[in-house]
Amino acid sequence: MSRRSLLRALGAGAAGATLAGCGVPAAFVKPGDRAGRDSSATDHTLHFANWPLYIDTDDEDESKRPTLDAFSQRTGISVTYTEEINDNDEFFGKISPALMNRQETGRDLIVISDWMAARFVRLGWVQEMDRAKQPNVAKYLDPLLRSPAFDEGRLHSVPWQSGITGIAYNRKKLGREIRSTGDLWADDLRGRVTLLSGLDESFALLMQGNGVDITRWTADDFHEICEQTQKRVHSRHIRRFTGNDYIKDLATGDVLACQAYSGDVIQLQADNPDIEFVVPEEGAELWAESLMIPNLARHKRNAERLVDHYYDPEVAAELATWVNYVCPVPAARDVLASSKDEETAALAEDPLIFPDDEMRKRLAIARDITSEERMDFAKKWNSIVGL
Repeated sequence: MSRRSLLRALGAGAAGATLAGCGVPAAFVKPGDRAGRDSSATDHTLHFANWPLYIDTDDEDESKRPTLDAFSQRTGISVTYTEEINDNDEFFGKISPALMNRQETGRDLIVISDWMAARFVRLGWVQEMDRAKQPNVAKYLDPLLRSPAFDEGRLHSVPWQSGITGIAYNRKKLGREIRSTGDLWADDLRGRVTLLSGLDESFALLMQGNGVDITRWTADDFHEICEQTQKRVHSRHIRRFTGNDYIKDLATGDVLACQAYSGDVIQLQADNPDIEFVVPEEGAELWAESLMIPNLARHKRNAERLVDHYYDPEVAAELATWVNYVCPVPAARDVLASSKDEETAALAEDPLIFPDDEMRKRLAIARDITSEERMDFAKKWNSIVGL
């Protein structure tokens, strides 16, 4: 399952929207009620919940995580690391009862996707981090990721890894280049194109194809892409809507072009160099999955130290080498470039890990779908997609 989780059903999305809206005002936690008693000074532990396969592991012993082990050795803080986040909505359902009822979640640090992070911030379910105690974050966080609309100034969140939603295609089989989103609608791609099915995953790139500034898109922009997409479904230009199974379709040649995530394409290219990833001329969406500290976490200070550990360029470089997503620490590029290992050094030149200046000009973080918009928008989109 993709770490860019899909809104598989209206029920899950609508339930979250209701909680996040004005219908349940008691769900909101005021700033003064978010902090718990921090035991970090005397209890050198913390509980870190993450997605599967989202951290470096030792080549000979997969139970070892070198960057995490290095943190424990340096600080004396023991980390309980669980790969328990398989879907944003599922994880929301797991911990929301505790957060809504002002109870501890048992977790000090979690990683969730942008659109879900926005919900947690709106509900007041996560604490502000003390940047004075996180010098690496303050110094090295990528400027493009510093102030998303849902968390201005990144007070409550810090990107764990980032990525780009763009276009992947098989250049050899297609026989031409794709440079813009509009190229997907050419006659030679009829029935050979797929889009992502999740509302939060798909809408921004389609809007950018219309020339929309996704940092401040409007309801009219959304309804326009819905109308356009509906017509392309009826004309059978769009083959289908997918989750991460687009990877198989592209690899087998069942589709020639598709909406895709940069991190997935790096893996595909290792087996098929004819697969290319495009940041369209009109732009593509830059997203992140972010570290957040839930309310009443017992080891907030320890969690802040761990976050800052991963913003040391040396550590960020080691993690980037393994996960192959867009690194949120640009300074890690120089670390990789200086490696004596040719394969590692080559990663520093990969624009899907370290976007070059030209690509960066075309990347933007979309404003999130508000709680007031979500139910109606999800219903409309899901009716088109067939969810």
